Amino acid sequence: MMLPESLFEKFGVTFEPGEIIFCEYEPGNECFFIQEGNVKVTKTVGNSQKTLDVIEAGNFFGEMAILEAEPRSASAIAISTVRALKFNRENFDSLMRSQPPLAYRLLTIFAQRIYDARRRLQILLLEDIQAKVADVFIMLSEKDPNYGHSAQMVFNVTVDDVASWCAQPSAEVQRVISGFVKQGKVELFADRIVIKNINDFNRLVAAKRKNVV
Repeated sequence: MMLPESLFEKFGVTFEPGEIIFCEYEPGNECFFIQEGNVKVTKTVGNSQKTLDVIEAGNFFGEMAILEAEPRSASAIAISTVRALKFNRENFDSLMRSQPPLAYRLLTIFAQRIYDARRRLQILLLEDIQAKVADVFIMLSEKDPNYGHSAQMVFNVTVDDVASWCAQPSAEVQRVISGFVKQGKVELFADRIVIKNINDFNRLVAAKRKNVV
């Protein structure tokens, strides 16, 4: 989404690669709209940092803290050089009224996040860990433009990522995925996971959900 350059002159900030934009748990009184670059959102889990998302140009981040007046729930770090618009509570409302494209984009993001939260809840409600893991891959497939056109799906995720989405210990998820590998349903690499036929997972999850109901 292209916005007037005059907005950057008034609200623009630049972050260098690796620069911390804000930290988890600190007070949140600003949000950002990325014009160029990518931002990594991370959260502390135990003694490690987990990547929750990578935010690309044309998207907001940090908006929940400014809307809910609560501490940051995650940290944001620039992956590349980032040019962004920075807004605070004082100018946020007036900006939304004066810039309909920004307001519409924010509404779209909220709608997507509500859907994502409901979709994540569907995973968590499954009792069987195999079904939970399978449903994570279905959830990721639903966001892929090839879903429905190709049975094989490739995801640039790790076992730890899958464990985070289904709220299960990494060791247990590793065991489940290793079982799928032995069955010939999955290929596991250091930087990606290949699902041979996502329809197999659709049938597995559908059967488990039917049993729950």
